[in-house]
Amino acid sequence: MEKIYSINELKRKIHNPVVTLGVFDGVHRGHQKIIEYTKRLASEKGGNSVVITFNIHPRILLENKSPFFITSLSHRLVLFQRLGVDYTLILPFDDTLAQTEAEDFIKDILVKKLGLECIVLGFNCHFGKNRSGNIKLVKELAGKYHYEAYECPPETYEGQVISSTIIRKAIQEGSLEKAEVMLGRPVSILGTVVRKSGRGTTLGYPTANLDLHHEIRPPQGVYATKVCWKEKEYLALTNIGVRPTFSKELFSSEDETMEIETHILDFHESIYGEDLEVQFLFKIRDETPFGSIEELKRQIEKDKEVLLKKIFTGIMPK
Repeated sequence: MEKIYSINELKRKIHNPVVTLGVFDGVHRGHQKIIEYTKRLASEKGGNSVVITFNIHPRILLENKSPFFITSLSHRLVLFQRLGVDYTLILPFDDTLAQTEAEDFIKDILVKKLGLECIVLGFNCHFGKNRSGNIKLVKELAGKYHYEAYECPPETYEGQVISSTIIRKAIQEGSLEKAEVMLGRPVSILGTVVRKSGRGTTLGYPTANLDLHHEIRPPQGVYATKVCWKEKEYLALTNIGVRPTFSKELFSSEDETMEIETHILDFHESIYGEDLEVQFLFKIRDETPFGSIEELKRQIEKDKEVLLKKIFTGIMPK
């Protein structure tokens, strides 16, 4: 997948573009359905599939908020590539774009700049000034600007339309199985490995500490996880919790802040500054304070046993 960060980079390089548009937070089953429809039409028309998204969520600018989302931009790009998208155009969502009328967006960006052949939108997609653009408008203007327009129906779960809002709530409440069904993939986070105190290495269990870029996370606890890095997968234990794990007397320099620490099994690479995707398999236990380093080490070994037993016997906990 090729990533394009400026409209001026286009230069009509994309052949017969079949386009879809949206934030696609979570890239859940509903979003996947839209993208698969886009890809199929592109294949039928001998063209390229194009996802248009934004460098920031529009709510950040329009509502002056920095809310947490299921997936950051970098995470969404990983998922788009995994779905086999040909091109992703990342538009800077600024005041100019926010004030662009929906028809002008279609005419000036989609038709003139991109050379739109065909567009696929979800039933609740909105764009343009005051969110006035939608599938109805896109279909009305199709003849005027000479493109084809298609609407993709929603996906449902237990009689309810799958949405990013519902999935976000399920993850935050710890209902990971429910969220996984709606996502169509394991619940995952993507973050950059940052330097902390190095406490894990001192204990003999080095951990990757993640900066999540405003992604939401499951509740506190220890989880069996799978780490994806450079197209390889590794089993891991991931702790989401408040430092310190044990008494302040042992590590008095630690601040009591929420941390995400991943101990990757049988892994010895230097990955500071790298992005890791962590997929949640199941929760092993709640976070527990420990009275000594040895007590913590014993518990980590027990956690590893649980992880390996469940994985290799194929018996996953409910």
